[in-house]
Amino acid sequence: MKWVGYLRVSTARQGRSGLGLEAQQSAIQQHVSGRGGSLVETFKEVESGRDNARPQLARALELARLTGATLVIAKLDRLSRNAAFLLALQESGVRFVATDMPDANELTVGIMALVAQQERQAISQRTREALQAARARGTKLGNPNGAAALRRAAKGNEAALKAAREIAAARAEALRNTVDELRTAGKGSLGQLAAELNSRGILTARNAKWHRSSVANLLARLGLSGGGG
Repeated sequence: MKWVGYLRVSTARQGRSGLGLEAQQSAIQQHVSGRGGSLVETFKEVESGRDNARPQLARALELARLTGATLVIAKLDRLSRNAAFLLALQESGVRFVATDMPDANELTVGIMALVAQQERQAISQRTREALQAARARGTKLGNPNGAAALRRAAKGNEAALKAAREIAAARAEALRNTVDELRTAGKGSLGQLAAELNSRGILTARNAKWHRSSVANLLARLGLSGGGG
């Protein structure tokens, strides 16, 4: 039996360091070895959570179609919030196996894709509503000089600072349901929350990736106690 492997990490830094890739490669090798056959080729994708272009996935699917191989993925759960990936997998018609979700099938990933898309739309809608509420209170949002310039100058007028706080508060409120869901699922530490938010392609109010410090700020704005680690 022939297999085609697909690995994915979400940042260029992780791609250079190999962080996460070695574990995925090991899971794929163990799966293939345990079932016989051969690994035709393995494709590695290094991408941002918001980038829907997946050239390596396209190559992996095409090779699997041409050779009649089965696509093997190490960690489908890390991609379960990514609608673009799931739809591409569902529509490819290629047989696939996920080592961490062996019972997943075309129906499973179709449902996952719908849930992922709905969650992103819900977050976007909550953010818009929160910003509209801020405008209704008379808050002027945005800064014509740019946030980067204000940071470099280490100063800014009170109106700009208030607007920044309003935007951060609105973004936090839009993420309340997502944070509650993750904490209920046992992913309550700062590091776990940052990893999950990044894996879902959710950015901070400054359009940056999440770190422990930014998660701590998010929990503070939501009035929630922060987890360690």
